Amino acid sequence: MTASFGSNAAARGGRVRAWVRLPGWAGVALAAVAGGAQALSFAPWEFWWLQVLSTAALVALVADVRPGTAALRGWAFGASWLGVGLWWLFISLHRYGNLPAWLSVLAVALLAALLALYYGLAAGLWAQTRRGAALPDALLFAAWWLAAELARGRFFTGFPWIAGGYAHTSGALVSWAPYIGVYGLGALSAWLAAALVLGLGTGPWRRGARELPRRLVPLAAPVLMVAAGFALPQDFTRSTGTLDVTLLQTDVAQDVKFDDDQIRLALAWHRERFDRARGQLVVTPESSLPVLPDQIPPELWGAYQRPFLAPGRAALVGTFTGNDEVGYTNSVIGLDATHRVTAASAYHYGKRHLLPFGEFIPPGFKWLVDLMHIPIGDQAHGTETAPFEFDGQRVRPLVCYEDLFGEDFAGSMVGPRAATLMANVSNLAWFGTFMIQDQHLQFSRMRAIEFQRPQVRATNTGATAVIDHLGRVTARLPPAVAGQLDARVEGRIGDTPYGLWLARWHLAPLWMLAAAVFLVTRLASRRDPWR
Repeated sequence: MTASFGSNAAARGGRVRAWVRLPGWAGVALAAVAGGAQALSFAPWEFWWLQVLSTAALVALVADVRPGTAALRGWAFGASWLGVGLWWLFISLHRYGNLPAWLSVLAVALLAALLALYYGLAAGLWAQTRRGAALPDALLFAAWWLAAELARGRFFTGFPWIAGGYAHTSGALVSWAPYIGVYGLGALSAWLAAALVLGLGTGPWRRGARELPRRLVPLAAPVLMVAAGFALPQDFTRSTGTLDVTLLQTDVAQDVKFDDDQIRLALAWHRERFDRARGQLVVTPESSLPVLPDQIPPELWGAYQRPFLAPGRAALVGTFTGNDEVGYTNSVIGLDATHRVTAASAYHYGKRHLLPFGEFIPPGFKWLVDLMHIPIGDQAHGTETAPFEFDGQRVRPLVCYEDLFGEDFAGSMVGPRAATLMANVSNLAWFGTFMIQDQHLQFSRMRAIEFQRPQVRATNTGATAVIDHLGRVTARLPPAVAGQLDARVEGRIGDTPYGLWLARWHLAPLWMLAAAVFLVTRLASRRDPWR
């Protein structure tokens, strides 16, 4: 069975014509190749233009086929993209979760296949609802893409890892980030990709080059919008002064982290590093203290806080808090002259957005968590707290992949008492060092750009780094080494347009934008304006 480029739109009066006739399997294979290429647009490679081109390839592959075929190709695109981009989950499942290699591969493939259903559904619905005209169809593709990205990022607690917009942390589209955020960037790139294909790549070229101006019209709007980004105001925040920070990197292998000998080494290591730290603010990785604060001898806890009793010194320490009755929370505790009595009286932030399987058990999956022997695999949710105030700065803690969900903490990033600095504490030792660390660093850079706030990152194995308010990495430790990063960071205050509307309405404006495009194209004339 073959699919011709033009069958679906032509049936509704469109002018799309075939480039090439592809057997069904070939179209699916090419979609998978394009999806794999999309994964290369993210860190560590950051070929932002490849994200646009690979999406354009998907548009070309689904522009002419029946909805079912389009859905299959869209799913193959998404499954390949996410499979290549999330392969490092295999390490956590096999090496640390003790699953057989074949089962670990199957689990990663199954996750990618399930997440790809959003993109398959979007491609199929686009093929079903197309008008057969380049201008509205390009907008409609962007709207369906946006809906798929939003759904992946929010439904079933959300897993927006390597969402399309993250490829544009640098490049031609990044100037729009303080206005429309990562999902808006993804929609803009999808519009550009679809306009490129539908404007230049479809329909007969009866008059050759003389037809080019007409062909460029559908592409003009997204290109002009991208160009307008360079003229938009970009300075929304002002300095609140500088802060010297010391970021610790523990480099503890995940499979020995909770061994008795390693716990003793970790407790001693922290005491030594706290005494030697030069920064005004010291930040440790996620759960770098591998026991509850109440289990630490009082004299040792007193030694921990002693360097921070003087004015102008403080620490944010990753640990767990809680007990069997209330549950255990992945937490950050603040130490300074104000909170110097016990761990219970210290500043406390608990992780709110938990990772499925690793930090909470979805209904019906307790058997899988038990099989993988995940320590503290069912954790309690933290509660919202005010930023940690210190030396004229307000520091917003974020635990690991919480910084993928800007909509969850946007309220603390705007207004006169907003945070001036983000501090992410992470432990990526579960996943190795290749790709995963650079990907997460890229996401942190996007948050810095969206809110125009710096972010410091203290991690177990990497990437421990300092990011300025424009998303630039100004200092970074090599991965997989124990040590400390001493650097200076400038706090910022002020509200970006994206931060303001995200704090007030969360992601509702983007859902409404997609719905508006669906409605307008539904009501629009079916006649191709470029006939």
